[in-house]
Amino acid sequence: MLKLDRLVNVLGGYGARLVCAPSSRDVPLRSVVVHDPTDPAPATGDVFLAVGVESAAEAVRLGKAARAAAVLVRDEAGGAAAREGLAAGLAVLLVDPAVSWSQLLGVVYGLVLEGRETEAGRGPTDLFAFADTLAGELGYPVTVEDQSSRVLAYSGSQQTADPVRLETILGRRVPEEMRGLLERKGVFSHLAASDEPLFVKPSPEHGLRGRMVAAVRAGRELLGSIWVECERPLTGRQRDRLADGARAVALHLLRSRVSADLERQVESDLVIQLMEGTADAHALISRLGLPGGQFRVIALQAHVGAERHAAVLTAFERATTGFGWSRPGRSALFGNTLYTVLPCGNDAAPALDWVRAMVSALPRGVTVPAGVGGPAGPAELPASRQEADESLALRAASPGGPVVYDESWDRILLQRLRTAASSGRAPARGPVAELTKHDAEHGTRYVETLRAWLEAQGDLAAVAARLGVHPNTVRYRLRKMAGITTLELDRPEKRLAMIIALAVQQE
Repeated sequence: MLKLDRLVNVLGGYGARLVCAPSSRDVPLRSVVVHDPTDPAPATGDVFLAVGVESAAEAVRLGKAARAAAVLVRDEAGGAAAREGLAAGLAVLLVDPAVSWSQLLGVVYGLVLEGRETEAGRGPTDLFAFADTLAGELGYPVTVEDQSSRVLAYSGSQQTADPVRLETILGRRVPEEMRGLLERKGVFSHLAASDEPLFVKPSPEHGLRGRMVAAVRAGRELLGSIWVECERPLTGRQRDRLADGARAVALHLLRSRVSADLERQVESDLVIQLMEGTADAHALISRLGLPGGQFRVIALQAHVGAERHAAVLTAFERATTGFGWSRPGRSALFGNTLYTVLPCGNDAAPALDWVRAMVSALPRGVTVPAGVGGPAGPAELPASRQEADESLALRAASPGGPVVYDESWDRILLQRLRTAASSGRAPARGPVAELTKHDAEHGTRYVETLRAWLEAQGDLAAVAARLGVHPNTVRYRLRKMAGITTLELDRPEKRLAMIIALAVQQE
């Protein structure tokens, strides 16, 4: 638990100095509150930051109204700060004007969280710790839920819990039947519109003893709610503490959201470095918490109709949700494509399972084309990323499941050759080009005949059957073709070059 002495010592390094401490420096500090002149119902807390307050007397008065033990005020307040603090029985710290309030709030809030660990040993930034603390202060069980009635945290002992609370905790969300009842009672409408705590009357036939609920809100955005199991409405100090608790949870959820966003950004940057190639590939794999061995890059897009961004953002959030150890891969969002580096050897099954899990996690109606690159070590991930991109391009061109490079390398090779040809790298002259020109000018079918002959490896009967002509017609066409250009069909390298030229030409 954070003590005033610890707060004073740490803030001393940020230019804050203690000018009075009427009781002692052993005062425990559990919560933080910031002055907000627009709030008609000021919050309460142990540490009061008098943001925007220039008078020491006013800062101390506001701190006393907030039931604070310590007040932080700008140094401009002068010598009156100590006198006012002593009179009110509050510790007063003067803050250097060069230190921003935003920086100071981050330090103070972090210190208070670090000092608020429960007897159960739960971490200070854990919402369960907050639920335990609030339940201890109110004397009733507490549950914290998100805006979809999913359980985020709950206080300890369940010995006195009613059936609804037990079922909610076990199922990790409010049962649908109970959600319907609460909706009919107007509870969710109240949470959407008001910050005032609401008492939900007991409903014994539904196993509900009674609840006091308060909205958890950031600005106008409803983030969730706090539920207190109690048989009668909370009043006075308990009601105020619940309202303060809702504000504290809102700050916690916002911090968690920012932290998650920062973690996603760091992860995304490292994955992009791996896919672009780096000499520190093995070190980056270690930083990402991935095991050694072989990996595959998965390239995935998601869209609804012509919308190419919203669905892939949802996919990225889904791919990066959860602790590192609970996710098999690491992901990055680049443009409108989600890339995931997945531990996966010669068997592509884990990659296909990952894609299927992603598809099932997205809303219905979302189209999810995906490509899977070949197996690669850390230093070879750029090649696997290119293969994933090319596999994705094949999948986008035709409906079906994910395209795996191992099964489609031949189509990808031909696509690369077509790309090279379109950039002017294919010969403009040669047997295929000359026969193509002759067909266009005279209506002959020599290119078709050459392709059939090469694919049938010179089997005249097979060529004739494919073209629907007599074998003698095939022989005749070959003689005429030899008069137009030099074929040299007896030379393997010439046959290979013509096969490639025909593949590049074919759309």
